[in-house]
Amino acid sequence: MRIPDAFEAYRPEPDPDLRPVPEHLRGFVVRLDLRDVRPPVWRRLELRGDLTLLDLHYILQIAMGWQDCHLHRFSAGVSRWAPYFRTEFDLSEGDDGIPEGEVRLDQVVAKKGDALCYEYDFGDSWHHLLKVEKVLDEVPETVRCTGGRMACPPEDSGGIYGFAELSAWVRSGYDESQLPTNFEDAEDVRAWLPDGWDPDRFDPDRVNDALDAALAAPVEVREELAALAERIERQGPRTLREILGSDAAHGATTVTEEEARRLTEVFSVFLDVIGDGVDLTGAGYLPPTVVEQVAERCGVTSWWVGKADREDRTIPVLRIRENAQGLGLVSIRKGRLSPTAAARRARGDAQELLGHVLGHLPVGRRRHEQEAGWLTLALVAGGVTLHDCPGLVSGFLADLGWRDGRDRFSPPSGQNPTLDVLRDLSGWSRTSGWPPRDDDPAVAVVARAVIRKV
Repeated sequence: MRIPDAFEAYRPEPDPDLRPVPEHLRGFVVRLDLRDVRPPVWRRLELRGDLTLLDLHYILQIAMGWQDCHLHRFSAGVSRWAPYFRTEFDLSEGDDGIPEGEVRLDQVVAKKGDALCYEYDFGDSWHHLLKVEKVLDEVPETVRCTGGRMACPPEDSGGIYGFAELSAWVRSGYDESQLPTNFEDAEDVRAWLPDGWDPDRFDPDRVNDALDAALAAPVEVREELAALAERIERQGPRTLREILGSDAAHGATTVTEEEARRLTEVFSVFLDVIGDGVDLTGAGYLPPTVVEQVAERCGVTSWWVGKADREDRTIPVLRIRENAQGLGLVSIRKGRLSPTAAARRARGDAQELLGHVLGHLPVGRRRHEQEAGWLTLALVAGGVTLHDCPGLVSGFLADLGWRDGRDRFSPPSGQNPTLDVLRDLSGWSRTSGWPPRDDDPAVAVVARAVIRKV
């Protein structure tokens, strides 16, 4: 009788078996099945053999309809208990093993019938089986979904049993007697379910559109932003990559003379008002007469509640001044605010003034301000509105490891000096910001000019 080794449970798991990289690249037609659900939920895909398993993870998320909210893992073969490849999260936790980002699909499968297991969300435990149906000598140029059936379960729906209850309830016409057990009432379920979710609906065209958008080559960007994008992607989210691959991010990068004049209006007005310089108050603020002129000419008084004559109580004017300082347009010496030499040279020349402003973006001396600024510029370049930027920037900063300082979990604010400058360029001083105003389209153009690789 064999006596178990006391340390047997702590021995490292064996690595999955890998084939050598094949001499000739081929493609595969595969069928992806969500295991243990009835009726079957499946997708048919055309894939290149040189896709890494990390690439495949993103593709399977889109093909199925998942949102990439949870951990995942791949293992070779049909058994869900087989040795698995390591994700970035596994490696960050100190696990040893083969990284999924260094393994090609054609090192795991090679012929018809070969299989790969993919588990997603270790709480709900969604097990998928990817099986090769056909080997293609002609390699597909793009990933394509050529068939499938049934909708993907909603995220966090409670595994196969929760999914079955939700599906039955929707198919019954929302019969109260079939209300899923995890919900208090029908309104609770409706508010939680994705809009229009139907368990029997699947549209391969929508999947292919999503794949095209997600896999589009990102625009070449400057080194600082490229490094941030790589760090974020290592944590899992590909939102930034998709934004940089969008049609908007590949758009124009030059503005007309009229657009340059419009974009720089706030800073032109501010420089005109201060002239050759103004003495600050004893507390270090702009004199009341200067505050009034800036507020009037920049449109602040049209919506600001109260008198706009004190800088410390007229925040939009204070921010315009702070932005001008951060951009190197004005400086303070011995209690006097004066235009810099660069600002003097740019007077009357909107293109030169705009070039100076863009050359100082992103704004901020602290590292987190710089990173937030690059992220803001990338989002705006890709068509995200200034109103929607803070939430996305906050999420990206959290992916990069930043927190708000209150605890280890709260994400940082997405507000940042670069966003303030872009708001000035877009003319936000002429509105309270609510309801959100339309951005000046030229702001996205100049954001693209800043982030593009020279």
